[in-house]
Amino acid sequence: MPAGPNAPLLAAIALVLLLIEIFWRTRVISKGYDFAGAAASFGVFIGNVLIGGAVSAAIIGPVYFWCWSVAPVKLPLDDWRTWALCFFAVEFAYYWQHRFSHTIRWLWASHAVHHSAQTLALPSAVRLGWTAAFSGGWLFFTPLILAGFHPVMVVTLFAANLHYQFWLHTEVVGRLGPLEWFLNTPSHHRVHHASNEEYLDKNFGGVLIVFDRMFGTFAREEDDRQIRYGLTTPLLSNNPVVIALHEWANLARDAVKSRSVAELGATLFGRP
Repeated sequence: MPAGPNAPLLAAIALVLLLIEIFWRTRVISKGYDFAGAAASFGVFIGNVLIGGAVSAAIIGPVYFWCWSVAPVKLPLDDWRTWALCFFAVEFAYYWQHRFSHTIRWLWASHAVHHSAQTLALPSAVRLGWTAAFSGGWLFFTPLILAGFHPVMVVTLFAANLHYQFWLHTEVVGRLGPLEWFLNTPSHHRVHHASNEEYLDKNFGGVLIVFDRMFGTFAREEDDRQIRYGLTTPLLSNNPVVIALHEWANLARDAVKSRSVAELGATLFGRP
């Protein structure tokens, strides 16, 4: 979750929600709480802020503002209609960036970090990779800036998108009735984090679930299926460095074994 002027308030809200979740899992349903996994998630988050944040500021910011400087049209930053249009544009770009992060191994090397937790709990939301600037997922948002949306607007709405998703990482909240048709909800996001074969590569939306419904990647959480969380090959380590870099290590190992340029390309950019 990117920081900002409201970071203390957001942190306080997150803490209250976290305490509610711990109470629910330990006292209401007696399911226990993965405190070691939660600590690992917060360790990964600290690395994301210190490493990913610095690199992103050095690389992504200059590229975004260069795109803005050459954009043929510049939409007004102070018009609510621009913000409304940009919200849907960011949601659309995020859907495809998220979808390709599951289907292109180079992108998955960063995103696998987020899916490595064995249980779905609120700390999983901040288990974010350190190499987002290197993997290049942020490039999916450059067309929005070239189309005339100010970088500040794009980044602000993307940050809001990620902040919204914090509360989706829980088993506390059940289905939400009619809201399930157009919003991304905890139920939809539980499916997204599942490693069950029938649930793989589903529900990529951020705030909305409409693009998943449009493009055939939506799956409903079924009551008769127990969800298995984590990677299809479980990562059992709680070491933040291992969590952050394990898939890059796997990718490098397989790349070294490649016997041709075509095989190397398939290794780097094929499906995970």
